[in-house]
Amino acid sequence: MKNITTDFLVIGSGVAGLRAAVELVRQGEVIVVTKDIPTESSTEYAQGGVAVALSDEDEVGIHFEDTIKAGDGLCREEAVKVLVEEGPERILELIEWGAEFDKEGTKPAFTIEAAHSRRRILHAHGDSTGKELERVLINKIKSFKTIRRMQFSTAVDLIIEDGRCKGAYVLKDGEIIAVCAKSTLLATGGAGQVFSRTTNPAVVTGDGMAIAYRAGAVLEDMEFVQFHPTVLFAPAAPQFLLSEAMRGEGAILRNIFKETFMKNYHPDAELAPRDIVSRAIISEMVKTNNSHVYLDLTHRDAGFIKKRFPMIYSTCLRYDLNITKDLIPVSPAAHYMMGGIKTDLNGATNIKGLYAAGEVACTGVHGANRLASNSLLEGLVYGYRAGVTAAPKEAEIQSSEFRVRETPNSKTPKGTVPDLRTPTGVVESGLSPSCEEVRTSLRRLMWEKVGIIRCGVSLNDAVESLSKWKHILDMDFSTRRGLELKNMLTVALLITESSLAREGSIGAHYRSDFKERGEDRQRHISVIKTTEGIKAVQSCVKQK
Repeated sequence: MKNITTDFLVIGSGVAGLRAAVELVRQGEVIVVTKDIPTESSTEYAQGGVAVALSDEDEVGIHFEDTIKAGDGLCREEAVKVLVEEGPERILELIEWGAEFDKEGTKPAFTIEAAHSRRRILHAHGDSTGKELERVLINKIKSFKTIRRMQFSTAVDLIIEDGRCKGAYVLKDGEIIAVCAKSTLLATGGAGQVFSRTTNPAVVTGDGMAIAYRAGAVLEDMEFVQFHPTVLFAPAAPQFLLSEAMRGEGAILRNIFKETFMKNYHPDAELAPRDIVSRAIISEMVKTNNSHVYLDLTHRDAGFIKKRFPMIYSTCLRYDLNITKDLIPVSPAAHYMMGGIKTDLNGATNIKGLYAAGEVACTGVHGANRLASNSLLEGLVYGYRAGVTAAPKEAEIQSSEFRVRETPNSKTPKGTVPDLRTPTGVVESGLSPSCEEVRTSLRRLMWEKVGIIRCGVSLNDAVESLSKWKHILDMDFSTRRGLELKNMLTVALLITESSLAREGSIGAHYRSDFKERGEDRQRHISVIKTTEGIKAVQSCVKQK
């Protein structure tokens, strides 16, 4: 087996991973592993903008309060304080590196989104903010000769020896490579592909969460999955996100009869928190026996719409929808994981040498429901912090200590046996479905049973159905699709078991059989692998 040694390993190339790499390279060589091309991540598809208290009408304290309120009582206050206080510095740094945010005259242009009390959302090129941040960070990365990129490479498992993470096994061109490092940072994003309707790109399959879980890392708040309310719903069109900024600029939601309805659900109407808007849309879809509602921006000036939302305008045109004239059919879709690998404020996990940042991590900053446009800011702030902390002093670790030992386990890591494309070992009711069939069934199951509105019956049904595929968790794979299926199943089980454990409705987690907040409303649900089973669900008191 090929063995590569570096100082620092970053798995993932979104905003958090790239920002961490910029700090790590100051202390040594860095390898950045990405499953696809470097730009294929959730960062690339982030439209609305980045929230930061930089406008004349805003204050850090107000941004703090808005974030706490959106988190529905479960935010870790210290983590939110770090986010809002350090956010301005990280954004000004990006501008210094060449980021071009939209302006009104000579000043930055700020917009407002749901649950924000001030206009604090910076945006770039109208609705391509994530793409702009990615451009700037990739250019910054290219300026360092000691950062190497491994493209089209999939992390298989972490290398754990004596309770310490010493790198990861990576699948590239059909070969398993042991990439050994002093520190390993996971920045693989969320797990939206676990659901049949999602805004996330195809690469977002929960890989970082799954491999960290298998290695013994603690995960937290996995029941909190944010569903974006307004995602394009058209038979021939992709599940394309229609930015929350559209509602910030006055877009109105209408049911199939063209009636407005959001005032019936929340006094802030279209600018209510995302979880409330998503459930309101589902309720209207049920009432009208239809599969979508409409988003209406036709009352705004056509020139303004084209300038403010150029990507959304052009994309919708390709599917015969002119958003300046037509009502846009929309319905919710899985969008963002508030939970993930539990870390401290510096990205450290419970495993020595292993760090995490961005959507894959759970700092507690989002609580039960993420405030719109806080995700890019979190990636920058906590990517920076993790990068600074993950660079240990030479005195702490000698280079010989992080080379993987030549043991039977290291010579034959996971990922070296046939894939599920041949139906060996995958049997359900006498059938032998392919990898793709299992993947499709899993995604549909999660959408129908563990989606926006849950209950004990649906969640137990999901556990029973998922259990039929549990043997997949013990199988080894030699292809990306097989590894993704294993990771998706792992994360699906963690989400479902965590949802069962929380007998109450808070933020994005809504149970129709426990509509009140419940006795555990001030507690977090943690999951960790044990010898007794795939999970152990524990409660820990909310942290300040």
